[in-house]
Amino acid sequence: MIRRLPRGGAGVITITAALLALTALPAGAAVPGASAPPGQRSPGGAPALTVRGGETQPVFSRADAVTQTVEIETTADSDRDGVRDRVQMRIMRPKETDTAGLKVPTIVEPSPYWAGGNPVTNHPVDIDDARARAFAAPQRDLAAIFSGYYDNYFLPRGYAVAHLDSIGTGGSTGCPTSGDRAEQAGAKAAVDWLNGRARGWAPDGTPARADWSTGNVGMIGASYNGTLPNMAAAAGVPGLKAVVPIAAISSWYDYYRANGGVVAPGGFQGEDLDVLAKYVLTRENPEVCAKVIEEIEATQDRETGDYGEVWAARDYVGQARRVRAAVMVVHGLNDWNVKVKNSVQWWNALKDAGVPRKLWLHQGGHATPFNWRLEEWLRQTHRWFDRYLYGIRNGIEREPRVDVQRADGTWETARDWPVPGTATVPLGLNAGPSGQPGRLGLPPRRGAAQSFTDEGKTRTAEQLLANEDAADPGRLAFLTKPLPAALRVNGTPQITLRASLDGRSPYLTALLVDYGTAARPTGRRTSTGERVCYGQGVPGDDGCTTRQVLETETAPFKIITRGWLDARNRHDPARTDPISPGRTYTFRWDFEPTDYTVEPGHRLGVIVLSTDHDYTLRYPAGTRVTVEPGVSRVLLPLARGDRKALK
Repeated sequence: MIRRLPRGGAGVITITAALLALTALPAGAAVPGASAPPGQRSPGGAPALTVRGGETQPVFSRADAVTQTVEIETTADSDRDGVRDRVQMRIMRPKETDTAGLKVPTIVEPSPYWAGGNPVTNHPVDIDDARARAFAAPQRDLAAIFSGYYDNYFLPRGYAVAHLDSIGTGGSTGCPTSGDRAEQAGAKAAVDWLNGRARGWAPDGTPARADWSTGNVGMIGASYNGTLPNMAAAAGVPGLKAVVPIAAISSWYDYYRANGGVVAPGGFQGEDLDVLAKYVLTRENPEVCAKVIEEIEATQDRETGDYGEVWAARDYVGQARRVRAAVMVVHGLNDWNVKVKNSVQWWNALKDAGVPRKLWLHQGGHATPFNWRLEEWLRQTHRWFDRYLYGIRNGIEREPRVDVQRADGTWETARDWPVPGTATVPLGLNAGPSGQPGRLGLPPRRGAAQSFTDEGKTRTAEQLLANEDAADPGRLAFLTKPLPAALRVNGTPQITLRASLDGRSPYLTALLVDYGTAARPTGRRTSTGERVCYGQGVPGDDGCTTRQVLETETAPFKIITRGWLDARNRHDPARTDPISPGRTYTFRWDFEPTDYTVEPGHRLGVIVLSTDHDYTLRYPAGTRVTVEPGVSRVLLPLARGDRKALK
């Protein structure tokens, strides 16, 4: 079945190309000098920008759109050839920008992936093991030129859309540098050119200017394609008015490291800055970047995992006060590739900086909710860009700031996140009546020390946390009683552990686990078979998509969130301090942020491991970890009133 989406309600503004107003426009207000009736053409025969119900309407022809390619000069010279890098941008815009003097804003999706990727080899993660070997990273999804929906949906509504090759990729020059200032300069250059501040050339070498551009720019994309908008926003570039980073990085340290530990993105064990740079190095003459990538490999430090200069150059959180754009942050609560911390710490920094912002947290994995919440996604992102790129006062900034998807697929809104009224509650990791498993709850109760021996090199976290009521020599388990009421954890849990380590592995891993058989979201998606049309089609691209739904899986447990620490970084992620074998220390570290409800009758568990097979480096087995119950505890951010479920 094919269903076409509705166009919207009443209240029309018609704006001719010559009289396009870029100041804030109230929805449904008259525009002085607008000469064409709603839905008709301007005196010159061209369609006029039309606003109805606070939204720009699809009055321009996608089929008649004009395209251009421009090479834009950046301020960086990442390949060190004495010439500034250039980034290539491919643009599609309404033909009236050529024929009728129409000026439009631009929505840019920057990416290192437009030209595909290279076969790469990941770093070995098994330490001091003769069997340790590198392995090929799986190919990531790649996009064809002008794939996606922006051209079908936004161009007819009076926007130019563009694909930008980041430095060192596709038609750009320079070298890919996995998120540093040179790559940031490449993303910024696109905005500068659209505002007349950077030089550009057509492929034949003739100068190219964006005479058709209003100078107002938006950026959107997922994963690396969403990280580049974060980078551009953090540069504080004038003219960048709105960004929608989806599953995006705000600090590359928190992508490839955690609390001093070398921690992989989920599914990409052994990947690092240099591997990703090699993967996206698709420019002509890639050999010129060999030394640059060698230096990245030499300085990224896979030995200690310490935060240092290489990571500070790829950290945008501290630049939040430079952001001029309104930011709509989007992330999946089941995303273990780009972990949720990247969006939450960005959200918090933007809040402190007073930046206009929205937040979507959904139950998917590393994906965009366009696939399963199509209508509301289009409504909000459309209004977001209309508000900040066209200045239309449509009220989007007064709507609830936060949309959160619950496990059953329903959505709720809130004015902030964590939800107002959330409070931090400490729960003791207490000794059990017969040792293991221990008890998780109030008040803290001390008992005899509990020990386990690291087996994470050969057993996954999922294997180690199963059979929670039985003693397991490879982990410690601390469980609540069956909960009498639902318990909503929303925010960033933390753990404090009094423990000693004796052995090679410096890693401590904590898992927060929901025990109880139930159907829960996996983050994966499946097709419904229903075709939904959202925009104007052209041959080869019908402007439609197949609706998806999020999959669930019935299982006896689910890892809610997890957190890692290199015990040598117990004082500071930037400093390694040796551990004395058998000496007891106090360790504190955070879990990944989450929003998760444990249902009545289930038990909440904290599982303590050393090596996390799918994420951390894997040292030889045998490290003995001894934990002091009672004085060790977990700090849970619980929604208002949920503490009663723990009594």
